[in-house]
Amino acid sequence: MDVILIGGLWLTADVWREVAEGVRARGHRAVPLALPGQGDGNGAATLDDQVATVLAAVDGTDGKPLVIGHSAAATLAWIAADRRPDRVAAVGLIGGFPSSDGTAYADFFEPVDGQMGFPGWDAFEGPDSADLDEAARAAMQADMVPVPAGVSKGTVQYADERRSAVPVTLICPEFGPDDAREWIASGDLPELAAATALELVDIDSGHWPMVSAPDALVSVIADLADRHTAAA
Repeated sequence: MDVILIGGLWLTADVWREVAEGVRARGHRAVPLALPGQGDGNGAATLDDQVATVLAAVDGTDGKPLVIGHSAAATLAWIAADRRPDRVAAVGLIGGFPSSDGTAYADFFEPVDGQMGFPGWDAFEGPDSADLDEAARAAMQADMVPVPAGVSKGTVQYADERRSAVPVTLICPEFGPDDAREWIASGDLPELAAATALELVDIDSGHWPMVSAPDALVSVIADLADRHTAAA
């Protein structure tokens, strides 16, 4: 099965290197995406540009792919399900949730000169980064790139209610499945509340398991790919 890997804010496709190798070793085709504006020098990239890249990857696969979105890119993965409900086998969300229709994609920090830079590790103290030592943090930050304001402030738009029937797995790193169930029940995550085939999977890591726990993440993703290949 083709497995499309979409990194969250500030990350380039290189962050998936170990995970991609592990997924391939399990017999699947890993496709780490290079998103416009995140590593290609395109400071004018927009959310629509990133959506177009994701959809092109889906359209370019053989059969139906598994689409994995990390953090803010959970929304990109869910938009793929919305735009291609008949082409996406399943969606996996790592430490993130689909934004609601009509809201900003990831307007978390104020851009400077049109770019939303990484705010530093103080913004992610606690469970998010507790499993990253100083060397890992320094290496990650050195590779991070600012996200264009046209991406972070872009408006999320859904159009096809059939997305709710696409199987979706929420991979829970710095929070647990019980936390996620509580947020869903409280109405904080309407897209997941509407999903008719939702699974929650725990993973012992912080917010960036592709860096801190790649083997565990490979196991979760490859198991999903195995299952959905068998179901195809």
